[in-house]
Amino acid sequence: MRIHKPVLAALLLSIGATVAAVPAATAAPAAAGASASASASASASAAKSPVAALDRIAYPLCSTNPRGDLGDLRALGRMVGDAKVVGLGEATHSSHEFFTLKHRVFRYLVEEKGFRTFALEGSWSAGLRLNDYVLHGKGDLRKIMDEEFQNVYASWNNAEYRDLVQWMRDYNVKHPKDPVQFMGNDSAYAGPDLYDQVNAYVAGALPQLAPRLTELYRGLRPTTGVDGYVTTYLAQPLAERQAIAKRTALAVTLLKQQRPSPGADGEAYEWAVQQATAIDQMTKLFAYDYNDPQEVVESMRYRDSVMAENVVWWQQRTGSKILLAAHNAHVTLKTYTSASYPKVQGTFLREALGGRYVSIAATFDRGSFNATGEDGVMREVTVGASRPGSTEYTLDQVRPRDFVVDLRNAPAGARAWLSTPHTVKRIGTAYPAPDMDPQIALAQSHDILIHLHEVTAAKLLTTPAG
Repeated sequence: MRIHKPVLAALLLSIGATVAAVPAATAAPAAAGASASASASASASAAKSPVAALDRIAYPLCSTNPRGDLGDLRALGRMVGDAKVVGLGEATHSSHEFFTLKHRVFRYLVEEKGFRTFALEGSWSAGLRLNDYVLHGKGDLRKIMDEEFQNVYASWNNAEYRDLVQWMRDYNVKHPKDPVQFMGNDSAYAGPDLYDQVNAYVAGALPQLAPRLTELYRGLRPTTGVDGYVTTYLAQPLAERQAIAKRTALAVTLLKQQRPSPGADGEAYEWAVQQATAIDQMTKLFAYDYNDPQEVVESMRYRDSVMAENVVWWQQRTGSKILLAAHNAHVTLKTYTSASYPKVQGTFLREALGGRYVSIAATFDRGSFNATGEDGVMREVTVGASRPGSTEYTLDQVRPRDFVVDLRNAPAGARAWLSTPHTVKRIGTAYPAPDMDPQIALAQSHDILIHLHEVTAAKLLTTPAG
């Protein structure tokens, strides 16, 4: 994976760091005694135990396999309620069970709750290509994923997500009048289709603007693969990248000043503005000075704000309920690490949608994942059982092996523990990585929790160089 080193570090940080497990106090249920006083004492101890309290509200999750019966997800459906956007997180960026869990939950939400869009922490342009496949069968799925999921998005080129996208296509063949859709909400790459669509709209509807737009976009439309384009783009001097960002911002401004007259195709206009906005989002993200620590922090805030804005735009434009797939640290309601990420996607979404945005964390106790090491090579990594005092250690004592729990309705015995910060596993595309020891209070960070006892590494597919 080749990319300008300072930016690579920043983007990897934004996707998630690594495992941390600093011991902290965790209560355990007391055994019942024979006498009345011993029994009362045991009951009091049990009431204070987060494990005992969580036992009472945990719903067993029977499987992460997307096929088969979905009856065990009915409890999750009740927790989701009438949400318009559900953010479903993951504690690693490349574990099989987290990917298949997203597929399974999406299938349930589609079949039982009327959801119609799967949103991924991938580029906006990749999402459009995959959506063309999902809706119309356009292109070859393997080729699309190989071409789009490179560089910082390489983890998404896996067999599990290919299976999900193929299921979406098969669903649409059977339900052509009520299809599901795929979107990417991120900003680290803007593909050639975006430029083509903006230019085509302007040529047809605003020909007087075409020469100026051609000038503003000069030299920007990608002619190589994602990896090659991003690497070359980021090798430009900062001043050049900042000048480019001014050009793409002006293109958006000029488009917004040309609102269509009554009777014109307003839908096509809104999409053209959004495609131009997606181009501008990428150039703005890459116009930060990644050698300045404060600029890095600001770029991460900007990236999360953009991801949220794109989701809200899509939801309002299509009217579709959305399952949003991202790292736990992106779907959270409250940032895991305020010094590095002052405000994250989940916070922006809660502000925009209120209670219609629901955040679900997905944790695990032990197992494997794929991650990039310090040598830049992606490989399988295995971690053992969580250490006492960590969030996952306590969660793994709850009786169901895998389970779902509503953090908003926790009984008194669990409320204090859920409101107290404990260390969590936070593994992104790099392992190990900086910012290794986030401490979070689950009840302040997420609405719902899915805990898995063990995960295995996802099946990565070959990604050619750009």
